[in-house]
Amino acid sequence: MKTIRHNTEKNGQKQPFEKQKRNENYPGKDTTIRLNKYIAYTGLCSRRDADELIKTGKISVNGKIVTEMGIKIDQSDTVKYKGKKLRKESKVYILLNKPRDYITTMDDPKNRKTVYDLVRKACPERLYPVGRLDRNTTGVLLLTNDGELTKVLSHPRYNKKKIYHVFLDKDLTVNDMDKIVEGITLDDGLVHVDAITYPKFDDKKQVGLEIHSGRNRIVRRIFEHLGYKIEKLDRVYFAGLTKKNLSRGKWRFLSQKEIAILKTGAYK
Repeated sequence: MKTIRHNTEKNGQKQPFEKQKRNENYPGKDTTIRLNKYIAYTGLCSRRDADELIKTGKISVNGKIVTEMGIKIDQSDTVKYKGKKLRKESKVYILLNKPRDYITTMDDPKNRKTVYDLVRKACPERLYPVGRLDRNTTGVLLLTNDGELTKVLSHPRYNKKKIYHVFLDKDLTVNDMDKIVEGITLDDGLVHVDAITYPKFDDKKQVGLEIHSGRNRIVRRIFEHLGYKIEKLDRVYFAGLTKKNLSRGKWRFLSQKEIAILKTGAYK
């Protein structure tokens, strides 16, 4: 029989994405949008850089130079940068089964292998990873150019559910398992897991861990705190997405159903 430990405390974190009003990038809202946000959606630059372009008079709307900050436009307006019309990019959502030894970034100054190398030919749009998996962590990674969705899924305060398959250097004792469920106090505060289990009853070096916390290297730090070394760490679930039928190093586009589930927060 598998040994399973559950955290019986209710998660006090609110899940605001399900309840918040739809923003300008989703249906059911008026068609106005902040100019800097529109520029960012075209893939030209970030909102901060867009503010600089507006301030320095490099952006025109319907043929007129605009320098006013915070201005809203209609999405049917013609926006140009250096005389070239800017168009909003189509939203792209890619699920990658990240292999080991790849950096979760789109470029690396040290010329190490990045996740972008694996999806480079997927589409012309510039994609960004949602959250981070460290170099030696494998598994489910979402990449998209949907900035609003990225913000909701990656910000620590939104705490989306993640499940990891952990391979340790030695057997995890039941006593330490109970300590993890009761809560571990790390340098940046107390952390609870939702559930922990031995996936194979005859191998206590393997652990399944369900957690909502998005703190940096949180899974590794939990086990290191108790004197264990993680030999392999694989994320098998993130915000409703799994790597089922997706080989290591391979990617696929999300289905419309998966995209809708992510946007509405209709996942466990």
